[in-house]
Amino acid sequence: EFDLSAELRHGIAVSNLAYALSQELGLPHEQCYDLAIAGMLHDIGKLKLRSYINGQESNPMVIEELKYVRMHSTLGYEELKDQGYSDFVLESILYHHENYDGSGYPSNLAGKEIPIGARILRVCDVFCALSQDRSYRKAFDKHTVMELMIDEIKNFDLEVFLAFQRVVHASQAGK
Repeated sequence: EFDLSAELRHGIAVSNLAYALSQELGLPHEQCYDLAIAGMLHDIGKLKLRSYINGQESNPMVIEELKYVRMHSTLGYEELKDQGYSDFVLESILYHHENYDGSGYPSNLAGKEIPIGARILRVCDVFCALSQDRSYRKAFDKHTVMELMIDEIKNFDLEVFLAFQRVVHASQAGK
């Protein structure tokens, strides 16, 4: 069953982290605010995919490989593009599954070709997804999440990832 409350919790978590990370990186206030919006909306394309996804949750690899799931960022962009959101928000959503090494989707962008907002969302999305319970697994603890992300460092902009580590460690230290 597609869990809307889990998707909502994920969106809120990504939104909060993206805002904090964009502040840490010194982005202009308007872009920080835009990233909070993009974080909330980044997976909205999954709503259109519910009928395809239902019944597949027990097998995570099936979900990952479904070509439909790979369409969610494009579907989200298409859904939002005429609703008054800035290009910054829209491009952050469209490209939030691009990997820094060029292996992501939908456009196989690499490095600085990927808009900064999407590079920020990429890190926040992965962290929040691994930190939350899923129907097919329990949440990983923060230390394990960091290890898993470092193992996949090729997916991330290193400058963004290092700033992200500062944000996460600061929040754990209670700052």
